[in-house]
Amino acid sequence: MNKYTELNKSFLNGQWEEGEENNTFDIENPYNNDVLTTVKLASKNQVEVAFDNAKKAQKEWAKDSQKRRDVMKKAIQYYKDNKDDIIDLLVIESGSSVLKSNIEYNNTVAVMEESLKMVDKLGQVTETPSIIENKVNYSYRLPLGVISSIAPFNFPMYLSMRTIAPALALGNAVVHKADLQVGLCSGSLIAKAFEAAGMPAGVFQSILTKSSTIGDTMIENKNVALISFTGSTEVGKRIGSIAGGLLKGVALELGGNGPFVVLKDADIDQAVKAAAFGKFLHSGQICMITNRIIVHKDLYDEFVEKFVERVKNIPYGDPSDPKTIIGPLINEGQVKKGVDNIQKAIDAGTEVLLKGERIGNVLTPTIFGHVKNDSELAQTELFAPIAPIIKADSDEEAIEMANDTRYGLSSSIFSSNIEKATDYALYLEFGMTHVNDQPVNDEPTVPFGGMRDSGVGRFGNPSVVEEFTYQKWISVQTKPREYPF
Repeated sequence: MNKYTELNKSFLNGQWEEGEENNTFDIENPYNNDVLTTVKLASKNQVEVAFDNAKKAQKEWAKDSQKRRDVMKKAIQYYKDNKDDIIDLLVIESGSSVLKSNIEYNNTVAVMEESLKMVDKLGQVTETPSIIENKVNYSYRLPLGVISSIAPFNFPMYLSMRTIAPALALGNAVVHKADLQVGLCSGSLIAKAFEAAGMPAGVFQSILTKSSTIGDTMIENKNVALISFTGSTEVGKRIGSIAGGLLKGVALELGGNGPFVVLKDADIDQAVKAAAFGKFLHSGQICMITNRIIVHKDLYDEFVEKFVERVKNIPYGDPSDPKTIIGPLINEGQVKKGVDNIQKAIDAGTEVLLKGERIGNVLTPTIFGHVKNDSELAQTELFAPIAPIIKADSDEEAIEMANDTRYGLSSSIFSSNIEKATDYALYLEFGMTHVNDQPVNDEPTVPFGGMRDSGVGRFGNPSVVEEFTYQKWISVQTKPREYPF
């Protein structure tokens, strides 16, 4: 058994505490449904107290840049020292393949290391000239205070740390709520790393509970300055609505419907390789995943033939087998959604190029051809190993089709003419576009985020510094000022 399965308690004010609720939740291995551990849910009162403690602890934390740096360095080292156990935890708790677990681990360490560079950005002072005689203007960068962090199940460790590490480095305190299905790698593991690193009590706290138990406390608590949420568009809109009414900040990374555009002059072989990776990594359970493949009519038949042949050979099954690429979906409900989306498309008469099958919680790949861009299949965020392929009559139509969605997170475009592709990329209405690559990309030094129904705000250095701090103007009148009355 993995050593982290014993961490089934919330980490509150520097202590591991059992939840006060009578209700429990079994964290299961999504591949074989083995119970890894059982969690007693934290109560609303425990969450409220956590925010009070975070508020008290934050000011001293913000004052000590050396402490922030030391804690972050030690937490990074903890991750490095325990890599094998962390990879194993991701596999057994989130159903991630060994490949995907390593990608997630590397991204997590990278965002922690990048956050070290943000420590000294707190308290930076900028001097600007004044239009008033003998006045000096200073702009200070200060922490927001307490940040509420709410994470999803799909990249649980990384998408948690993407908020937590920068927020802490910039002098904020964080109260974090993982998706309980992955509460160990998304919450308890992170708490353990910071505990081992000497984090002061109350600065980082991990809550193991459900929204149905604590209501909107993570949003409405009076001590919350900003809510950082990654998850569905529907939940994100609700968070944004509540937070807006309370004049609280938000950083929201929501759903996606990423297009993979293959222009007339694309390198088909490379596009096929990229499309397979960008569609089936983590069984399609990624907000940035290729959701629609849009191919110029002149390349369509060849692309389809090569893509289907490649996808047929993608290994699936037990995610603990290093050869496996497609493992289980996170739970039976997600499997049912995938199966329902496949059946609805078949009932609508959509051409089936490759029919997958259900094996427990594993769905093998399904590929549909000649999909209409305005169909339910093409306009749904599938979050499963289902690939709709759409034929475009021209490059221009392909771009129009790509933009025809309410989402705007990540996108990609393939062409042998990089200059042309880059020009087209500017017209793709997405927060991120990747030329001659697939859309599943994230780096700690770029402005990561979406537009429209895919959210607001940007992660990555330096963009996240703007999100998690505020600027304070202090003016100094160096000599007495003359007033008109």
